[in-house]
Amino acid sequence: MGRSCLADRLEHYVRLTDREQQALARLEENERPVRRGAMVRRERDNSTELFVLRSGWLFSSILLDDGSRQIVRLHLPGDVIGLSAAAFGESPEAVVALTDARVHPFDRGLLRDLFEDHPRLAAIVLMLAKLDYVAVVDRLASIGRTPARARVASLILETAGRLRITKPDLGRGFDLPLTQEEIGDATGLTAVHVNRMMRTLVEDGVIARSGSRVEILDEQRLARIAKHVDRYSRLDTGWLPAAR
Repeated sequence: MGRSCLADRLEHYVRLTDREQQALARLEENERPVRRGAMVRRERDNSTELFVLRSGWLFSSILLDDGSRQIVRLHLPGDVIGLSAAAFGESPEAVVALTDARVHPFDRGLLRDLFEDHPRLAAIVLMLAKLDYVAVVDRLASIGRTPARARVASLILETAGRLRITKPDLGRGFDLPLTQEEIGDATGLTAVHVNRMMRTLVEDGVIARSGSRVEILDEQRLARIAKHVDRYSRLDTGWLPAAR
């Protein structure tokens, strides 16, 4: 197995010691392939298992009473999935493979051991969990208070920013493997409305599209449209405990 993908994500914020990297690698000793569309975890599943995403994309979603679906979180390589299940003993949301993917499953007991032996890593995981929380709050505010065009623009910018954490040479273009219906489930829009908003962004010269590939042509203007705040490029790590 290669280098820990979780370590790659964390090292965007702090320089990890060899011991810390080895501890993170232990979370990724087992690997499981997942096919597109497969259910990684069902809503309300009882499980002590968490995952590190090695490759591909997953999403977390909640099924509403009327049968509609709300995608609450996209998961990208380097993400830890299932922290909420570790807290409650059951999963508050379903986790589904958006593309073919590879995950590293591990029991939450390994997370306990990691926290006991490496308090700095525990603090960083806490920071990332709060970052995810703030991102969900941002999405909630976007869905509730911004026009459709801003919601789609925000999703594009947030995704690009997250991908750049582990791919700093990403540039302006990336694959966005979501259907228009899936984008709608993430932004509170219909597929028809998503298509219309994407088309206006292309016509205005802000983005370009070819199949699933999106290229950001004018990032500053796209950020103004989205009223976007970059949450991912930096975190305040000055308070973290020393590495052991």
